[in-house]
Amino acid sequence: MHPPTRISAEDIAKSRIEDYALIGDEQTAALVGRDGSVDWLCLPRFDSAACFAKLLGDEENGHWRIAPKDADGAPHACTRRAYRPGTLVLDTEWDTPQGSVRVTDLMPQRDRAPDLVRIVEGLSGRVTVHSTLRLRFDYGSIVPWMRRSDGHRVAVAGPDSVWLRSEPPVLTWGENFGTHSEFTVDEGQKVAFVLTWHPSHEPRPPLVDPHKALRGSIADWQAWSARCRYHGPHRDTVLRSLITLKALTYAPTGGIVAAPTTSLPEEIGGVRNWDYRYCWLRDSTLTLGALLMAGYQEEAEAWRDWLVRAVAGAPADMQIMYGLAGERRLPESVLPWLTGFAGSTPVRIGNAAVRQLQLDVYGQVMDSLSLARTSGMAVKPHMWQLQCALMEFLRSAWRQPDEGLWEVRGGRRQFVHSKVMVWVAADRAVRTMERHPELKGDLHGWRQLREEVHREVCERGYDPERNTFTQYYGSRELDAALLLIPRVGFLPPDDPRVQGTVEAVRAELGHHGYLRRYSTDHTVVDGLPGGEGTFLVCSFWLADALHMTGRREEARELFERLVRLTNDVGLLSEEYDPVSGRQLGNFPQAFSHIGLVNTALALFGDEGAG
Repeated sequence: MHPPTRISAEDIAKSRIEDYALIGDEQTAALVGRDGSVDWLCLPRFDSAACFAKLLGDEENGHWRIAPKDADGAPHACTRRAYRPGTLVLDTEWDTPQGSVRVTDLMPQRDRAPDLVRIVEGLSGRVTVHSTLRLRFDYGSIVPWMRRSDGHRVAVAGPDSVWLRSEPPVLTWGENFGTHSEFTVDEGQKVAFVLTWHPSHEPRPPLVDPHKALRGSIADWQAWSARCRYHGPHRDTVLRSLITLKALTYAPTGGIVAAPTTSLPEEIGGVRNWDYRYCWLRDSTLTLGALLMAGYQEEAEAWRDWLVRAVAGAPADMQIMYGLAGERRLPESVLPWLTGFAGSTPVRIGNAAVRQLQLDVYGQVMDSLSLARTSGMAVKPHMWQLQCALMEFLRSAWRQPDEGLWEVRGGRRQFVHSKVMVWVAADRAVRTMERHPELKGDLHGWRQLREEVHREVCERGYDPERNTFTQYYGSRELDAALLLIPRVGFLPPDDPRVQGTVEAVRAELGHHGYLRRYSTDHTVVDGLPGGEGTFLVCSFWLADALHMTGRREEARELFERLVRLTNDVGLLSEEYDPVSGRQLGNFPQAFSHIGLVNTALALFGDEGAG
């Protein structure tokens, strides 16, 4: 393991999160740069250790670059790139003085083992192509032992084994702890590489035909995309967001990771760097609604089923996030050998926020299960008993302070959004019993709880002087999550308190036309130094709130600006810095893409219904 190297100002300026594209097989994902380099890949799962970690370090932490030889040795962006329509298959093309060449990247849905397929195709002329593969297991810290076997290059270190082959075979050699290949392609000629991972104690899995895998992946993705019911404005962008959500789904369980990355910074050079390779309950209702309204009932049911399994157990022990299969232990640690994206440290794995109390997640779960029931999904055994147990816990616990939606690390407070979501939990329980009188539960008690929470929030969480709800009881601060008050039905959109809150949030948290989630300038609420970018999902919430309060043209104008923030292949990170024009935070971010889909459906639902 080599020591961290100093990141130059030039390298920081050149490092841009939006330069990446996503490929994946619904169990893990890779990020591919404009220069043809795979700089991030965790195998075999989203939350496994990375074998390519250049994204958070340098080339010695692992990457795999395929590009024209003339482009080798220095950062060299491709001429153009795009996904095949309706798929997660990526084409990257270079025009050179000698001709043009394309690299097609994909991860076919796996049978037994994960495969990364990279197909080089000559488009015109005669182009020499160079491949540089540096495998570094355990987040770039372990250099594997390389050997040749049966026409393959084989890398082994501890539990990991990776096999690399090309069809047809090309000249390959080892140099500087990397594996290099060089070959020439004429127009119409193809060279395919396949990289396959498996546990080192098991035999090599069956070989994958790369060209058959390409055809199958295109067919499968396009068949899935054809199910999309949205046909309104920006359909391609909405569909790309849905494809991204599908790609972030862990197919064996139905869980959806918040992002496939860890520690991409919320501020360049800052410390707000978190591991998002887990499944958050906060996303549940918005995710479920987006999938159902867009026509993806099967995926919605898989997410609902994951949710029911994950939260099963004592309500007091319910967590804000879980692992891909519902794992509960996600210990947080720091990887000191990685210099971080654009020099932003620390690089963290795991997430200590898993132990926080966030009362809003109880409302999210109750709202999700209510939505699932009203949408016609088959009711899961014991689902209502689980909901009743959650309500009994909230009856005694709802007055507690908590860390809130944004997982602050500055101490617990009486967050208004958390209390609103407690009201949502009680409201959905009451409505479910009113629709299904055959169910057993404390209808009278839950109605009383709903009324009591509503009354307290309106008394203690509202500032009549400024005509706005506040971030927490007695606070002068605001919170973008307050924009959800009309959406969840706590108050109607035409209530003056709602309209005042929308105006206050936009005025105080607005930043160059977008929205921060809360102020980090003069508050110790989150307990962290530095700042962050504007939160993209919050800006989508603002568009929703403007639409609901009758300001439809403003809502559409904001949505148009947000759509323009997607990178060249339609992807969004968590945040955006409007001053530098850079995306920030983990990438691509499920919450941002959920916001895009839901806002499109809200603004253009009538004209977009299919």
